[in-house]
Amino acid sequence: MLSREDTIFTIGYDGDAAVVDGQARRKYGSLTAGELAEKGLFRAAYQAALCSKDLGGMKAVLDAYNRLAGTAYTAESAPHRLFGVFPLENIKRSIIL
Repeated sequence: MLSREDTIFTIGYDGDAAVVDGQARRKYGSLTAGELAEKGLFRAAYQAALCSKDLGGMKAVLDAYNRLAGTAYTAESAPHRLFGVFPLENIKRSIIL
């Protein structure tokens, strides 16, 4: 199982390993989903909320994105696709770049 920080800052995959942005992980890894969204890191923020199964956090990230982008996405419009995040299963190791 990947750590929360590795999960949030995964930028791709190499086989069964997550490729992690180490610099972003060090700088922002301790922030909450809301704090990440405030910094404009919407993908990481949404992944953080998804990782913790925080439905309110997911909605808050989506609302913050909508305000900034002038869009009207809803939970029904597949925000996981918008941000490119999905629950990570079967990924047990990470490669830190």
